[in-house]
Amino acid sequence: MGEPAITLWSDADFFSPYVMSVYVTLHEKGLPFTLKTVDLNGGEHLRPEWRGYHLSRRVPLLEVDGFELTESSAISEYLEERFAPPEWERVYPHDIQKRARARQIQAWLRSDLMPIREERSTDVIFAGVKKPPLSEAGQRSAEKLFTIAGALLAHANPNLFGEWCIADADLALMLNRLVLNGDEVPERLADYAAFQWQRSSVQRYIALSAAR
Repeated sequence: MGEPAITLWSDADFFSPYVMSVYVTLHEKGLPFTLKTVDLNGGEHLRPEWRGYHLSRRVPLLEVDGFELTESSAISEYLEERFAPPEWERVYPHDIQKRARARQIQAWLRSDLMPIREERSTDVIFAGVKKPPLSEAGQRSAEKLFTIAGALLAHANPNLFGEWCIADADLALMLNRLVLNGDEVPERLADYAAFQWQRSSVQRYIALSAAR
């Protein structure tokens, strides 16, 4: 059996935190893939001729041997099961409870903390844009993030669960929305985010946005 034909579709600017999560997953698992882009700002994803997933027309879109899937956490979970250890690297914890906690963290980061996501869009991270001070709602959201992240990292280890997992990249990105804007972030959490940001798979994605 030959290598699978894998294509990842991204926004043309490489600003999507969810594309980054899948991109990092693919690199960490050592899976070869083709990277394609679609111009979301120009509405390319809404045109009938775009060969993207017709049900949602969103990125990231992953194609594996003709199977199409959107939603980043669903994609990462699919890749973990489809390309399972020991042949392929692991991106979720081996322990079933830790694995469930990692998925919980991913779901929380995608469904909560909306004021941070609105007031600290990813152009802060990938284009160095600076935003005005947080609103009261943004400050409350930041405090919630700090409280929960602080509890998750109370063990003082550099990763959430001992060894790195994809939830580390996702949590670091949320924290870096604030850190890289110059907002006040507890030192321990800022150090965690900085450590995660140096991972080679993350740096490869950052290089894409820098080169656009």
